[in-house]
Amino acid sequence: MKFNKSTITQIIVLTILALLYWFTNKPIVSLPVNSLPTKSSENQLELLQEYYQNKVSKKMIKLSGVNVKNLADDLKAPRHQKFIMELSNDFTVLVTHNIDLAPRINSLSEGDLVEVYGQYEWNAKGGILHWTHHDPKGRRQGGWIIHNGEKYE
Repeated sequence: MKFNKSTITQIIVLTILALLYWFTNKPIVSLPVNSLPTKSSENQLELLQEYYQNKVSKKMIKLSGVNVKNLADDLKAPRHQKFIMELSNDFTVLVTHNIDLAPRINSLSEGDLVEVYGQYEWNAKGGILHWTHHDPKGRRQGGWIIHNGEKYE
């Protein structure tokens, strides 16, 4: 069977369109926070428990969990978006995200999965994660929050 140039071009275009359709319409699967934990996330949870037990502060840590409660924004400068994140080991931390230095996460709802890299500060209720943004002066490593595949820093 012999194909002419027009037929080959049509086959290539249709193949590209089919691949684009497949890539943009793949189902998104949401896994529970505690399903298939990676060694890295388990190590971070162990590290957090160590920080909490020893009352350690000012350490950067990456945690994944579920937003269990949106709190009112702190509107006194510097302004912060606040929410409580529950981890797979039932530990909770307060996340305070500086919205004067990083975009506010307007789509954040209770029950949403979030990944946070920030500075841990000990308190008796589980601790606080802050510094979830870039360093505007470039003097230190910044943090971030990932929600629905978008990074806020």
